[in-house]
Amino acid sequence: MKPEIIVILGTFVIFTILEIFFTDFFHKPKQKKSDGIVDFVSAIILILLTQPFVLFLGGSLTHLAAPDAAGSLSEIPVVAGVFLFLIFDDMTQYWWHRLSHNVSWLYNLHRPHHNAEYLSVRVVYRNNVFYYLLMPGLWFSGILIYLGLGWIYAGYLIVKMVVIIGAHSDVRWDARLYKIKWLSPIMWVVERTISTPSTHSAHHGKHKADGITNYKGNYGNLLFFWDVLFGTAKITRKYPPEMGVENLPETTVGEQLFWPFVKAK
Repeated sequence: MKPEIIVILGTFVIFTILEIFFTDFFHKPKQKKSDGIVDFVSAIILILLTQPFVLFLGGSLTHLAAPDAAGSLSEIPVVAGVFLFLIFDDMTQYWWHRLSHNVSWLYNLHRPHHNAEYLSVRVVYRNNVFYYLLMPGLWFSGILIYLGLGWIYAGYLIVKMVVIIGAHSDVRWDARLYKIKWLSPIMWVVERTISTPSTHSAHHGKHKADGITNYKGNYGNLLFFWDVLFGTAKITRKYPPEMGVENLPETTVGEQLFWPFVKAK
C-alpha cells in the first residue's frame, strides 16, 4: 500500500476514533436508516473504482495525445508543482462545487453530500457515483501525474485530505482554538486559508435564516482562500444548529447514488 494512502487512512481512523469517543459515530443526530448505506457505498465506489479509473484514464488519454510529454515536468521545483495542483485540482474543484450548487442537474449529483443531516468523516466522500467521475480536478490530476508530478501529488493529497477530513468531522477542533485569546490572530489567518469545521459546517447548514448557514458559498475544499478571493466566504466562528437540505422533497438511496438512472417517484 502506498505511503500516502496509509497516512490518509490513518487520518480517517484517528477522526473516527475521536468521533466514537466524543460524538455518536454510528448513530448521528437525525440519521436515517438509509444514510449508512449511502455513506458506505459512495465512499467505496470512489476509493476503489472512480478515483483510480479517472487518474489512470486522464494519464492514458494524455499519452495518446502527447506521448513524448511523459515526465516532462518532473524536474520543476516542488513549489511550482504544488501550485499546479492547487490551481488545476483544488481551484477547479471549488468552481465545480460552486457550479454544482447553481445548476440543477449537477446538484442532483451533489445533493447526497448534503442530504445527511449531520457532519462526520462518514460524509467526506458521500456523493452520487457520477459526481467524481465528471470532476475536472481528478482528470487534471491524472494529466499532471503523467507529466511527472506523481510524487508531488502524493504529498499534496495527504495535506488536502487531512484538511477535508478535519473540516467534515463533528469533532470541532477549531472551536477549542477560538477560545484561546492569543491564538485569535493566527486563527484569523487559518480560517481564511483552509477549510475548518466552522466554515465548512456553514456550507452544510439547513436553514439560511439562522444567520450562520451559507450553502450558496463556503465551497472551498483544501483552500478556503478561494471563497475569500471569489466573494463566497462567510465566517462566523459558529456552527449551524441543523444540517441538511432546505425546501427539497424526499429522495431514495437509489436516486442519491445512481441518478439519473434511478429516480424517486
